[in-house]
Amino acid sequence: MAGKFFDEWQVGETIEHEIRRTVTETDNLLFSTMTHNPQPLHLDVEAAKESGFGQILVNSTFTFSLLVGLSVGDTTLGTLIANLGFDKVVTPKPVFIGDTLHAVSEIKELRASKSRPEAGIVTFVHRMLNQRGEVVCQCERSALLRKSG
Repeated sequence: MAGKFFDEWQVGETIEHEIRRTVTETDNLLFSTMTHNPQPLHLDVEAAKESGFGQILVNSTFTFSLLVGLSVGDTTLGTLIANLGFDKVVTPKPVFIGDTLHAVSEIKELRASKSRPEAGIVTFVHRMLNQRGEVVCQCERSALLRKSG
């Protein structure tokens, strides 16, 4: 188990997740088609060339999902009872095919569960950065985690 229990976290703690991922055309194509998103900016090279981006724009919901996925191993793997919600999702910079992304997480808040004495709620701020160190996606995730022992 790689994740931490509720009582092992401290507010302000930061984790730089080691896994990095270069986004491929296949990632974007599969994710867009699996989620029935026909946006030409994601799938049509010619339409994307005519946009303000000048190239295929990676589906932002793929970027968000990858951000959460990259964080799980170091945060909630094996200790999660339930994700309670995702808030304040923003995508301040675009992601393009060939960008290499990595994630950083910070503990924003800790609070004991009122209904489950064996658990607590952790609020994470997850940030996805590209190879230039620019934040391309950020969100807050609230998760119900088991306490140790």
